[in-house]
This record gives sequence, structure tokens and C-alpha cells, in this order.
Amino acid sequence: MDSFELNKIAGAVLASVLIIIGVALFTDLLYAPEEANPQAYAVAEIDDGGADAGPAAAAEEVPLAVLLASADAGRGERLARQCAACHTFEEGGRAGIGPNLYKVVGGPHAHDPNFNYSTAMKSVSGNWDFEALDAFIENPRAAVPGTIMSFAGMRKPEQRADLIVYLNTLGSNVPLPEAPAQAAEEPAAE
Repeated sequence: MDSFELNKIAGAVLASVLIIIGVALFTDLLYAPEEANPQAYAVAEIDDGGADAGPAAAAEEVPLAVLLASADAGRGERLARQCAACHTFEEGGRAGIGPNLYKVVGGPHAHDPNFNYSTAMKSVSGNWDFEALDAFIENPRAAVPGTIMSFAGMRKPEQRADLIVYLNTLGSNVPLPEAPAQAAEEPAAE
């Protein structure tokens, strides 16, 4: 084998390596993958039951007490099935990826002694009242910054109320807050 053939082989190997590196760099530019969140866990998306109502519905904010008074624990139980990927609901149930939620309403924020809560959750004082649960279910990361709960939140206030009423039936049975008195209707214009 002479030096010309060795040069052809070395050139072919070098060209192949350069092509492979070039294709890899080009695909990185083309697709730009994002880093995965190591604390993320796939949670089934909750069905909204249709499209959003739009800005008109967002302008009308109904008090939580009114929503809780008209909430249905049966619908809340169906919504809670999607939480079952991480949580258990029965008395004495084991902690999984998330804590057992039996007797959560009215209990302290880090209520399950068998679960290793995040430092952020351990530092929250007080109990899970209806307002705190509503805020947490709506947006866990905004309600308790630093929480490791990967759930994105539930946007619809009616669904949150249904879920809270269901959670209240799980051993807590805290009395629902009084709905505010209806404002007197304005007299009709002449």
C-alpha cells in the first residue's frame, strides 16, 4: 500500500467526521431542544369542558363562598381522579409522589407526617382554609413559591370549588363560609 492510498483513506475518514459534526451542529440550531425539568412529573390535563368564555367572563369575579355554596362534591370527585396520579385520598392512605389529602381542609399546610414536603411548603404557616386551597389549586407556584408540585393549576373557579368541596368531605367537614348577601338590585332607569 503506497502513501497515496493512505492519504485517500485518511481524507475519507476526516471528511466523514467533519460531515457528522456539521450535521449535528445544524440539527442543534434547527431544533434547539430545551432542558427537561428534573422535578417535572406528567399529570393528566383536566378537561375544561369547552373553550374559555373570554374576557367578559374574566371580568365577573364570583366570590369563593358563592362558588362553594353551589359546588358539587360528585363533580369534584371526578376532578380528583386526575390528581390520583400523585395523591391518595383515603384515610390512612400512603403518601406517593404527593401527600395523602385525607383531612386536608382545615389542616396545617404540611399535614401528612408521612410525606417529605419541600422547604417552601414547610415554611408556610397556618392551615388550609378554603381561600388558601383555592389559591393553591389555581396556581401552586404562585401560592407557595418554591413548591415542588408540578401541577400547572386549574383555571376555572367552578372546578376548583367542586374539588375543594369534595376534599372537605374527606374527613374534614369544615362548615362552608357564608355566601355574601345579594346586593340590592338597582332601581330601573326611567
